Amino acid sequence: MWRSLAGMDRKIIHIDMDAFYASVEQRDFPELRGKPLGVGGLSGRGVLTTASYEARKFGVRSAMPTWLAKQKCPELIVVKPRFAVYKEVSEQIRAIFREYTPLIEPLSLDEAYLDVTENGQFATDIAREIKRKIFETTQLTASAGVSFNKFLAKIASDFQKPDGLTVITPKKAEQVIDALPIERFHGIGRVTAEKMREAGVYNGADLKQRPLDWLIARFGKAGRYYYEVAHGEDRRPVNAASVRKSISAEDTFAKDTADFEVQKTELLNLADKVWKWSEKRQIFGRTVTLKVKFHDFSIINRSKSSATFITDHENFVNVMLELHKQSFDASRPVRLLGVGLSNLNTGSESAQLTLAFE
Repeated sequence: MWRSLAGMDRKIIHIDMDAFYASVEQRDFPELRGKPLGVGGLSGRGVLTTASYEARKFGVRSAMPTWLAKQKCPELIVVKPRFAVYKEVSEQIRAIFREYTPLIEPLSLDEAYLDVTENGQFATDIAREIKRKIFETTQLTASAGVSFNKFLAKIASDFQKPDGLTVITPKKAEQVIDALPIERFHGIGRVTAEKMREAGVYNGADLKQRPLDWLIARFGKAGRYYYEVAHGEDRRPVNAASVRKSISAEDTFAKDTADFEVQKTELLNLADKVWKWSEKRQIFGRTVTLKVKFHDFSIINRSKSSATFITDHENFVNVMLELHKQSFDASRPVRLLGVGLSNLNTGSESAQLTLAFE
């Protein structure tokens, strides 16, 4: 049964720019308009940060290796990112946000939550005005989601891309959540979605039927989040002061291992996860950290810092592998490995983010 919730009087907007980097490139270079375009690395190890909607029709998407994207779309044009330009456009967009509220929580250069509860205008009207001003200022389109919490606003912004505006009211929320495929729940990744389906959970209606203790037993602390959003609950505030201090990913082996190559493979997977997060948001660090938990639960951390921010994927991986080589001990099986980036270019040390590794 749908529960009567406090907090339904909040007005939250989620703004998500449409294929942001690719759209900026197509705006600035008319010869790229209407063509399948990827923005990202050109090398064999390159990864796309985004793809135009023309490219997405072929199955090309962000975080996809460039070589695979070109296999899917032989006509794909790949260009190097121009981060300075994207940051300049992002600041233009945030200046528009500030006309309506000081409560802005940027998630990346092209995405943010806004709390407009105290604005006085209807949230839908504000979202429509913001979209119009963004287009007039930048010649770019944005999609907006409006609801009474962050989870639903985020879901709403994905419904009518590109250039969409979707409102999920308290009256509509239960119907929307019940019908939502489990893989479209924000915070549920590919592997978790597969585990859900194996357990008979295919959509929000199925998820809502699972008791809290069942979800916690299978998914740990995240189980509480899944339980709450299935019931329309998300009390997280729009936190304007939220700035990352570090980014990390870690994973526990199914069986302790002292095999150097097995550890190396795992570290490359972890490093790719951290790097994709950093590259998408253009948040880079100067310090690479390796975390090792041994079979006896003792832990070591090894770090190496650079004088400048590490903006090259290969450099990041090489530093991480060097730390691994220095710390490897064939006589001590490893239980867990972790990779982190810190001393970020966010200008603050107020928060930390750890990525769940799937």
